[in-house]
Amino acid sequence: QVQLVESGGGWVQAGGSLRLSCAASGSTFSNYNMGWFRQAPGKEREFVAAINRNGDMRHYADSVLGRFTISRDNVKNTVYLQMISLKPEDTAVYYCAADLTYPAIRVGKVDYWGKGTLVTVSS
Repeated sequence: QVQLVESGGGWVQAGGSLRLSCAASGSTFSNYNMGWFRQAPGKEREFVAAINRNGDMRHYADSVLGRFTISRDNVKNTVYLQMISLKPEDTAVYYCAADLTYPAIRVGKVDYWGKGTLVTVSS
């Protein structure tokens, strides 16, 4: 079992930056691939970023490539999402996810989800 708790969401002006954190507990963090998803009002949940167990493989949605960076610290049992040059269309609830298989992270069919943290970007 893995429990995930996101933090770091909030309000920011367009062009600003935020760093989201996801703290994991309950199992061996280094065994899990991790990812971030988001859901904007009136839209489906979408993939944002993924990172594999040892952190040597990363993938990003085209909409955030070059602006967002996913990273992990297997000592602190935490995954991060550094977001820069934020746009109003980045406004969404951001969810942390974990799974034992990397392909599951890419398609969102994961075993564990956090409860989300809200990011609001004003124009």
